[in-house]
Amino acid sequence: MKIEEEIKQSTFKNAYQKAFINVVYTANWLQQKQSALFKPYGVTLPQYNLLRILKGQYPKPATVNLLIERMLDKTSNASRIVDKLESKELVTRTQCPTDRRTVDILITEKGLHLLQEMEATTTGGQFGLQHLSAEEAEQLSHLLDKIRG
Repeated sequence: MKIEEEIKQSTFKNAYQKAFINVVYTANWLQQKQSALFKPYGVTLPQYNLLRILKGQYPKPATVNLLIERMLDKTSNASRIVDKLESKELVTRTQCPTDRRTVDILITEKGLHLLQEMEATTTGGQFGLQHLSAEEAEQLSHLLDKIRG
C-alpha cells in the first residue's frame, strides 16, 4: 500500500519529505510486525537482537561493551536486557578469568534452540522484505547505506 494511503496524506512538501516519512513509517511498521511475531516466544526486539549477536559470537563469549557496539538500537540498555535473558535461561553470565572487571556473556543451548525456532517463523529474517527480489533488496540496502553517508 502506498504511503499516501497508509497515512491519509495526499501531498507532501517534496520528494525528500515523502521519502523520509516513508522510511520512518516503514521502520515502525516492521518493528510492530516483528514484535507481534516474537510475542508468543516471550522475547522483545532488543532481546532478539542480543541473542542474534551472541549466536554470531558462539562459542566465544561476548562482553556487554561488544553487545552495545553491535546492537541495532543504540538506546537500549544492554545490561538490563542481559539480565532478562539470563532470568529466562537463554544466556549465562560469568566473570572473565583473565580480567575480573569483565563479564562474559554466552548464549545457552536453550537460547540457540529458541533462535532457531524464531527464525523459522520470521522466514529466515526476510520478514517484510519477501516481496522484493534479491536485486531490489540489494538496491534498498545500498540506498539506506547512502542515506547514512
